[in-house]
Amino acid sequence: MSKKYFGTDGIRGRVGDFPITPHFVMNLGYAAGKVLANVEHTAGERSAVLIGKDTRISGYMLESALQAGLIAAGVDVYLAGPVPTPAVAYLTRTLRLQAGIVISASHNPYEDNGIKFFSASGSKLPDEIEHAIEAGLEQEIKIDSSIDLGKAKRLDDAVGRYIEFCKGTFPSAMDLRGMKIVVDCAHGATYHIAQHVFHELGAEVFAIGVHPDGININHGYGATAPANLRKAVLEHKADLGIALDGDGDRLVMVDAEGLLYDGDQLLYVIARHRQEEGKLRGGVVGTLMTNLAFEHAMQRMDIPFLRARVGDRYVMELLQQQKWQLGGENSGHIICLDKHSTGDGIVSALEVLHALRTSKQGLAEAAGGLQLYPQILVNVRVAKGVDCLGHADVKAAVAEVESALDGRGRVLLRPSGTEPLLRVMVEGEDRQLVEQSAQKIADVVRHLAAVS
Repeated sequence: MSKKYFGTDGIRGRVGDFPITPHFVMNLGYAAGKVLANVEHTAGERSAVLIGKDTRISGYMLESALQAGLIAAGVDVYLAGPVPTPAVAYLTRTLRLQAGIVISASHNPYEDNGIKFFSASGSKLPDEIEHAIEAGLEQEIKIDSSIDLGKAKRLDDAVGRYIEFCKGTFPSAMDLRGMKIVVDCAHGATYHIAQHVFHELGAEVFAIGVHPDGININHGYGATAPANLRKAVLEHKADLGIALDGDGDRLVMVDAEGLLYDGDQLLYVIARHRQEEGKLRGGVVGTLMTNLAFEHAMQRMDIPFLRARVGDRYVMELLQQQKWQLGGENSGHIICLDKHSTGDGIVSALEVLHALRTSKQGLAEAAGGLQLYPQILVNVRVAKGVDCLGHADVKAAVAEVESALDGRGRVLLRPSGTEPLLRVMVEGEDRQLVEQSAQKIADVVRHLAAVS
């Protein structure tokens, strides 16, 4: 059964447009509170949840609305303030709470916001719980008695707890002394956290993107806009640069020459290091968007590789099914289940640094065994309800391109889980052919979208 509000990463949209409104979010808090009060509940204790947020100005409004709904449902609330998404997952688990809730739209601009949930174990909520919450949205808020209302408390040490957790994932016998690192926090939720983690492990740190004002999150900084990181690495003659996104679960890196490394390349560095150390359990999970060259590299190293649907929750599901530990997306979500219950940009960066320190290699050398194939992604705006994937003209265009690629590339068409877009991806060894092929399919989709 499809969900009405929850997408691949919670509920997301433009602030002020339904469903990202105070009224809906209050109802969501109430519905979630009623459901979560009956899930993984500890007998004799009131249910409690943690709320964290990124630095968007709308976070204040949505936090208050969400808090009101939860309290009305009889749930106690811990307020962590601005903290990364993976910090909420960690704190929910260690504080033994019923759920964690993040107010964030991740890498999107400040005009957007969203709500996503973590279970008591620090992983994304299962589909059946999201269905139950959606069903609860049909019920009116009802307060039986004031004595049954929840309470709210500020969690003052949330930042310190999370900093210590991140440091604890790095080998205790190893440090980062002698390294110069630029850290770009995207004016987001890691602005008061990331630089301290790397500095306290011994690195000389230059921090950028650490002055949030409510509207500059992800703007010109962070994992989706690495130009300023490249510039800073070169200016400071740093060994490498680390860029996180607005909510801190996505990572890209830059080497000393200013070259950018995406999630596939960083995942390769971690996987190769773990295999060399004899610590890779099972194989690696990627997604439908993982570069074909990564799959070929895993084959050369005799590492099993599987593709999940796009979205870190699907990577997680496949890892759990296979009982593996390592997976990720080319966008920079990397999951190391032996370190954390969810993807974490800071922890992933520490895993890469662990590999570099152990091998005594720079990032370019460590990632040198993976030469990515050209991959072109074209986003085509498509109105809701328009089925381009099943149209004969689109199928014909895809068949023509696949014939031209002749087994030396891939074609992937998929709807966005968060925006009204159809993503057209083509990759292969021949860049010119890949670019022409992607535009050919995109043009067919645009035409259909225009006449529908």
